[in-house]
Amino acid sequence: MTPTVFARMDGPYGPLLIAGTEAGLTHIRLPTEGTAQAPDADWIKDPHRLQAACAQLTGYLRGERRTFDLRLAPDGSAFQRRVWQALTQIPFGTTTSYGAIARAIGAPKATRAVGMANGQNPLPIVIPCHRVIAADGGIGGFSGGLATKRALLRIEGHALGAEQPKLL
Repeated sequence: MTPTVFARMDGPYGPLLIAGTEAGLTHIRLPTEGTAQAPDADWIKDPHRLQAACAQLTGYLRGERRTFDLRLAPDGSAFQRRVWQALTQIPFGTTTSYGAIARAIGAPKATRAVGMANGQNPLPIVIPCHRVIAADGGIGGFSGGLATKRALLRIEGHALGAEQPKLL
């Protein structure tokens, strides 16, 4: 088993914790109420090995990058991985609904399960779960908090509340 390494970087509402293995990026932990998340006990601090991920995330957060070119290795069930793969297909600046993702993965009645998988996404931002909103145009939920979700959507050109985001 390869060790998990981690690094910290500044995010829009506090420090992000980024982790990965030889296989690829495994976690991005967003702060809770501005407080940094702790690494798992067996993780090893090694910012050098996560330099590319931190640089790409910084570019995105500055509005200078629209896509990511990183190896991803999220751990999840087959269903979760299907949902997460579908999330990677949502273009920058576009939003969609949980129901649309359910239909896209061939499980049109699994809207709630899609919502749960979305909420358990271990790689928010890179696997853009923030681009999934409620069918009525409401913001929905987000593991990093609604202020962070709004900030991420603003980076992509959305002003929630002023106008409804476009749905796929």
